[in-house]
Amino acid sequence: MNKRYIPGLLSSLLIAHAGSVMAQGASAEGDVVAGRLAAETCLGCHAVEGYFNVYPSYKVPKLGGQQAGYIASALKVYKDGSRKHDTMHANAVALSDEAIANIAAYFASQGK
Repeated sequence: MNKRYIPGLLSSLLIAHAGSVMAQGASAEGDVVAGRLAAETCLGCHAVEGYFNVYPSYKVPKLGGQQAGYIASALKVYKDGSRKHDTMHANAVALSDEAIANIAAYFASQGK
């Protein structure tokens, strides 16, 4: 390979890599596509307009459009038990940090 083409080739590779990173979505921390698959269970409650929890009785929050950091933080404290809710703990306890980041990225990418 001719040495004068190497700087141009390197520049092209860096530009292509930067473009692929930006195309991954709103969150550099999680994968939105993987998060959609991991969030299937979440959608049963958190995607239902006007859904109320039976006990204790309160409105279940919609998560679409929420900040990824908030969702990830909430899932982590449900997982470790420092935030109490039996159903949320049961759903979060088996999630890896990667799955939590992916779920957070998915919901953050959704409209409110």
